[in-house]
Amino acid sequence: MMASNGNVLVIDDDPNRAQGLREIVESAGFRVEVVTDVTNSHFSLAGNSDLDVILCELDLHGVSWGEARRTLREMDIQVPAIMLSDRAEASQIMTALRLGASDFFVRPVEDADALIKSIERCVRQRQLRRELDESRRRLESANTELRGAVKVLEQDQQAGRQVQLSMLPATPLVLDHYSFSHTVIPSLFLSGDFTDYFTVGTRHVAFFMADVSGHGSSSAFATVLLKNLFARKRSDFLRKNDDTVLSPVAMLHRANLELLRLDVGKFATMVVGLLDMERNTLRYSIAGHLPHPVLVSGDGARYLPGGGSAVGLMEEAEYQEHEVALPERFTVALFSDGILEILPRDDLIGKEAYLLEAFDREAESPEAMVSRLGLHEVDVAPDDIAALFITKRG
Repeated sequence: MMASNGNVLVIDDDPNRAQGLREIVESAGFRVEVVTDVTNSHFSLAGNSDLDVILCELDLHGVSWGEARRTLREMDIQVPAIMLSDRAEASQIMTALRLGASDFFVRPVEDADALIKSIERCVRQRQLRRELDESRRRLESANTELRGAVKVLEQDQQAGRQVQLSMLPATPLVLDHYSFSHTVIPSLFLSGDFTDYFTVGTRHVAFFMADVSGHGSSSAFATVLLKNLFARKRSDFLRKNDDTVLSPVAMLHRANLELLRLDVGKFATMVVGLLDMERNTLRYSIAGHLPHPVLVSGDGARYLPGGGSAVGLMEEAEYQEHEVALPERFTVALFSDGILEILPRDDLIGKEAYLLEAFDREAESPEAMVSRLGLHEVDVAPDDIAALFITKRG
């Protein structure tokens, strides 16, 4: 038995004429259904219809195509139609076109091949429309799943953000005349920037600023690793008399080793420091971090010197330790490099100069500095921004 080339509906109130058309179409391999009483028949012309094409007689008795056209316009007609008529008059052709017919044939159909080819074109059109509708349904389903996945991801990111915020130190931390405070503005839910500070014994405060490469979850996980490292070494100092946490260089070497062992392709620029509150001195080490820490005092603002490779890049990285005798009143400001993205200059030298100009006066409150730099006005940062302020009011 020949496979059907498509489903054709013949609409004609003349049974003999309909049967003749049926024989022509069936001989070409199409499955044909005939309707002779259009007013009492029910068939679907919408997108889910099994029909591929309609062969419809234009000269149906009792049918006003003018009225039918208004009804058809309101229906979801997806099945292409070929109209047939005994008359080849302009009015007949125009009626067929207004009804949206794909083709028009005059009876008797002398060129059966032309009719079959027209039917085949309509069947292809119908099949393409079905494929398009199916593709649209699959796309809509995929979009629905994607929106659901994105929502879950956003919820996870927000939950992760809350966890990351909970890891940040209390701000401000006030110890006699010294005060530590911070702010972190993520470009995404999760930040690759992190800062921490904590007391070590009775006279020291250790702190660090880290800017992990990239954004999102993997970078945030690296900040968790660094937080854990410093917490462990603080615990080792208290329980094992291990003084690694009192050495900025030693802590950078440990951070370098742990990021390399993590083996996720992440590196971080860092500043690690140790404030001695008895001597009012600062020991620090810089690992590829820009901008450098800014020391603001009555003498103005200046960058603290230093250099070294970022942690997590190479096993044989070298770091230098610096010590600064601090004035009686000062502010040390540390920023991640995201601050440079929002400063109103075109190049790095200009941006670093602008940052010094913003602080080139007697040390102010961290809130005033944040306001002067416009950090409170940043809604969506192009890069993560972290700021750490260490102040002393003698």
